[in-house]
Amino acid sequence: MGYSVPLCSVLLAVSLSGCVVVHKESTPTSSNELMNLNSTLWMQTSAEYKGNALQTYKAAELQLNNAIKDSSWTSAIEQQDNYGNLPPAIILDVDETVLDNSQFQADMILNDYSYDPKKWDQWVSLQSAPEIPGAVAFINKAQQMGVEIIYITNRECKSRDNSSNHCPQKQETINNLKSVGINQVDSEDVFLKKEKADWSSEKQSRRELVAESYRIIMLIGDDLGDFLPNVKRGITPSARKDLVTDYQDNWGVKWFILGNPTYGSWSQLLEAPRVNYLKGY
Repeated sequence: MGYSVPLCSVLLAVSLSGCVVVHKESTPTSSNELMNLNSTLWMQTSAEYKGNALQTYKAAELQLNNAIKDSSWTSAIEQQDNYGNLPPAIILDVDETVLDNSQFQADMILNDYSYDPKKWDQWVSLQSAPEIPGAVAFINKAQQMGVEIIYITNRECKSRDNSSNHCPQKQETINNLKSVGINQVDSEDVFLKKEKADWSSEKQSRRELVAESYRIIMLIGDDLGDFLPNVKRGITPSARKDLVTDYQDNWGVKWFILGNPTYGSWSQLLEAPRVNYLKGY
């Protein structure tokens, strides 16, 4: 998914998903020290985060045989009729699904700056994001079993310094995916935002394109938009939760979601003051 950062609108002596606990004796040096500190620390230091990621990919691995053998099995609502004879494919998001960008998040906190698309593009160009635990082993196993791996990411195509290459980010993403140990990454299987004119942050059109050539047996991501269309704007948090319930039979069987408390469409939908969304006892 693309990168954006939720800001804490008020400073309270409570712990929010994206806020640090502020005690009276604590004196934060900047607003960014408060921004996503707990979330980033959880991703970088906790055994629980690693266990959560490994659990997600292990659950997906356990479904591989059934998904491959059952020609009626599809995970994408965009799948067209008569897909039974199409080769199987899995669609994965990239950021916080296969590649861990918490170093970029940490750099914002440590160096006191807000999200900057130029700095994000600089991070992408380094091609140095490590893997999300469990991702590489799962991908390599699925490929060995004959499954095509498709990456639909909201990393954005942008030319640099008036270069004729309108999307250097694509090869950089491929290089990074290979560097973490993925055996094969094909250029035609990586779909970036704005790589084509109609490829917006809404991933539905790209899933539809994949569904024309493949039977999509699994979707793996860290945002509800990696699974369903029209969930990033013009919708309430409550309505999004209802959609999760509506598709509850898919979770852990055909849809697999990674924990990401640092950013995402969930945070973009919350209006200020965000404290109003909290429910005490």
